[in-house]
Amino acid sequence: MFKKLYDQVIHWSKHRHALKYLVAISFAESSFFPIPPDVMLAPMALAQPARAFRFALWTTLASVAGGMFGYGIGYFLFDSIEPWLRTSNYWEAYQTANVWFEQWGFWAVFVAGFSPIPYKVFTIAAGTLNMVFVPFVLASVIGRGGRFFLVAMLLAAGGEKLEGKLRDYMDRLGWGLTVLVVVGGLIYHFAR
Repeated sequence: MFKKLYDQVIHWSKHRHALKYLVAISFAESSFFPIPPDVMLAPMALAQPARAFRFALWTTLASVAGGMFGYGIGYFLFDSIEPWLRTSNYWEAYQTANVWFEQWGFWAVFVAGFSPIPYKVFTIAAGTLNMVFVPFVLASVIGRGGRFFLVAMLLAAGGEKLEGKLRDYMDRLGWGLTVLVVVGGLIYHFAR
């Protein structure tokens, strides 16, 4: 199923309405869709390097709006989706998100927004746990924007050589950032 979705997203990236599809996928991925928008953003930035940052901006705005929708799902509808969530592959990630929120709050959303961790799980968890909305949005803008502008910058500057390695770079950068935030948080926690 995911292979077909992935192929479809790649196909949409070459369509004349690609920007509209990119916005829709960016919104949906932040709350329920399994394919990240990077898959579509990357070939679009590569094909039109002069518009790469515009694509990244639209991806960020739509992703944050989708994150707000995910927050609403968690806040208003969690009881309705909990049975599905418990039987899905996301339940363990959801439980991890709850622990992270208790310990890190704002930083949990930031790391999830930038890294390969499923952001949608954190948006729903943020709503479920009543995270203060403004810091949630701010962390989402910084984390998601950092990720998507990095993708656009790398592909606009690096071209086809980087396209094939995008997922490797994002995973390494994302996990590296995750480690830095966790280590920084531990240092802060124990230095008090």
